[in-house]
Amino acid sequence: MRSVLPATAFLVLIAGCSKKENTETTAAPAAKPPAPHVASYSTKFPKTEDPISEDGRWIGGKTIALDWGNVSTKPGYATGVAGPKRFADSVALLTGDWPANQSVELVVDKRKVKLYPEVSMRLRSSLGKHNCDGYEISYSLRDDDTAYLIIVRWNGALADFTYLVNTQGKQYAVKTGDVVKTTIVGSEIKTYKNGVLMGSAKDNTYIHGSPGFGFNERNNGDYGISSVSVTATDGTTF
Repeated sequence: MRSVLPATAFLVLIAGCSKKENTETTAAPAAKPPAPHVASYSTKFPKTEDPISEDGRWIGGKTIALDWGNVSTKPGYATGVAGPKRFADSVALLTGDWPANQSVELVVDKRKVKLYPEVSMRLRSSLGKHNCDGYEISYSLRDDDTAYLIIVRWNGALADFTYLVNTQGKQYAVKTGDVVKTTIVGSEIKTYKNGVLMGSAKDNTYIHGSPGFGFNERNNGDYGISSVSVTATDGTTF
């Protein structure tokens, strides 16, 4: 049997329900600012691949840009296969939409070298048919005073590049186990060897692009890297 409330009790009940409904509709939780987009990737090259792909994460200089070279891997080791012409460096870039501020870190694996071996880090780079642009930071594997550090802006076409830093000295030589790292934040490029700042440059030509790595033109012996670690953020610091 349905019960009937007195009129005064019914009005109190209605008022209470109305107050509760108003509280629920107006008391929304405070909005949180969106977290900055952060991207990272690291590998010790678990597969034998020529060119490196790692399930589509990498693209190569020869495969995409035609005039440059690709990077190949076997477990624990990556090395370059340069193109046939002068300045046809081997290049591997990560796929995806990377934030502008980027960091690339390599661990060197020096074996038997000759001529002008160098390991390179790429920042804000892109590949297209007959086009390779972005920033390259390279350390020499020579072990004397002819070793060098260069920071280069690739302008697009093969052999079209601009030196931002071109310095020489034994202190820039790298060997097995050395860790080299390069960052770009805003327009400033900084590069480190085993945690020590070795050089810097400023350039604002490229504001977008992908990180990656590579090696010098031609056959310069048996050398490469044992790992690469890349991080990026939309913030201003790493």
